[in-house]
Amino acid sequence: MKKYASLFLIIIFTPVLFAQGFSSVQQRKLTNALSVISSLYVDTINDKKLVETALTSMLKDLDPHSVYIPKEEIERVNEPLEGSFEGVGIQFQILDDTLLVVQTIAGCPAEKVGVLPGDRIIFIDNELIAGVKIQNSAIMKRLRGKKGTEVTVKILRGEQSELMEFKIVRDKIPIYSVDANYMISKDIGYIKINSFGSTTHEEFLKAFAKLQAKGMKHLILSLQGNGGGYLNTAIQLADEFLSSKKLIVYTQGLNQPKTVAESTAVGKFENGKLIVLVDEYSASASEIVSGALQDWDRAIIIGRRSFGKGLVQRPIQLVDGSMIRLTTARYYTPTGRCIQKSYKDGKDKYEDDLVNRYNKGELLHADSIHFPDSLRYQTLNLKRTVYGGGGIMPDIFVPIDTTRFTLFHRKIVAKGIVNKVCVQYIDKNRAALKVQYPTFEKFRKEFEIDEELLKTLLAAAEKEKIYVNSSDSSKNSTKTQLTNSIDKFKKEYNFDENTLAKFLNSATKKKSSNEKSEYEKSKPLIKMQLKALIARDLWEMNEYYQIMDADNESLTKAVEILQTPGAYDKILK
Repeated sequence: MKKYASLFLIIIFTPVLFAQGFSSVQQRKLTNALSVISSLYVDTINDKKLVETALTSMLKDLDPHSVYIPKEEIERVNEPLEGSFEGVGIQFQILDDTLLVVQTIAGCPAEKVGVLPGDRIIFIDNELIAGVKIQNSAIMKRLRGKKGTEVTVKILRGEQSELMEFKIVRDKIPIYSVDANYMISKDIGYIKINSFGSTTHEEFLKAFAKLQAKGMKHLILSLQGNGGGYLNTAIQLADEFLSSKKLIVYTQGLNQPKTVAESTAVGKFENGKLIVLVDEYSASASEIVSGALQDWDRAIIIGRRSFGKGLVQRPIQLVDGSMIRLTTARYYTPTGRCIQKSYKDGKDKYEDDLVNRYNKGELLHADSIHFPDSLRYQTLNLKRTVYGGGGIMPDIFVPIDTTRFTLFHRKIVAKGIVNKVCVQYIDKNRAALKVQYPTFEKFRKEFEIDEELLKTLLAAAEKEKIYVNSSDSSKNSTKTQLTNSIDKFKKEYNFDENTLAKFLNSATKKKSSNEKSEYEKSKPLIKMQLKALIARDLWEMNEYYQIMDADNESLTKAVEILQTPGAYDKILK
């Protein structure tokens, strides 16, 4: 019976394929091939793997966003959109082969039973997890579980010699999509959204009400790095800024009729000054919102051209519980602009698009971006020129800052060194920091990353063979080779020690004596990131972004426009 499982799966699936234009001949070819393989192949086949490989390859040839999702991955993939998962509610870091609790999520099971930041979890359900080189994924598998089930953890706290035991009943753990909301000035509010999930609209309304109560008159909405999510959530958010009967988005495909979404009569912020921040990672639902607001001249869009993901995926459940997300239509903005960028040259080139944008200078210079006249559109109220062709081109271009992002910085972040050094620092100094900085405002104004912490970071980097210049490793290699040849030089050429030393230094010296090392170039960024991470661990993500946003040039530009008399109206008049 097992060998026919794959055949049965395809037979169930093929009516959907036929509806999309598959001929009966092609259907029979596919089922015949699977039948022949399962009946005649020389060895035992893994029918599940075979069919999954076929499905993955089939969808890959359609477009970059049609994908197959195995049954065991569906829950994990859907978690960010659903806005929750089931578990105990801690943020942890594996430090020196020990699970360190970095934060407990407010109101969640771990906090309720008394687990504290800084605790070290030694046992989970009587299984030793400390000192055994366990992976993050294995920890999550043990701590997560169905709501109402129980997990027992044994914890080492501070200098106590005995373990403390906690029985934690798992529950729903929220995943928040509003990362930050705070007042920038007495009348400018700021909200950052990281995705469009099932709880995003509700989270936005709470954040908006909080800022409005503090006197907000103008809003900066950040969709930077927001890869999208649910279409309905994007429509709900755009509706908050538009008056009634305004087209927000429409979708259409070969086998899908045109579907239109319009704003309703209810909107929380239909009249105040509004600026939306986007970048090259803002995609899908982010582009629906920013495109609608731009087309209706309701907001100024600031940043860099968005990603260009305008394909609509429909989830289709398969008989074994797995799923495909099949592209069924395209998104169009109110002016008729297609959000989706071209993928005619294949998936590989499509995935390299952002690299190509950088290489062509598009992320650095606005005049490197060129659109044909055929992609020119006019906004619906003010008749301003906007462009189609994939993504949303902002009204105000802000180039990416590359001056501080060095290879050294990229390596220490990728290796987790910045985060690890921060966790170690918090672990040693949490109590003292809480006493010295009882409020975030005091911390933001007074706390500075000292040289001792930076030396710790550099030592950790060197331990991982990451040097202050990306070329240092090759220089060290060169120096070692030359040093090993000294005896040969001395013997064959009769060079004295001083001459050899001069030669060695000359061969390995830097290009310029006053050239900054990669560490020095990235030092301000490293210090800011460390401070932001410490703030996050002492408070929450909101405080993290209040530190990091000080270096957000698009946000700085938005504030400048709102605080300069007449600047906003000059753009939208």
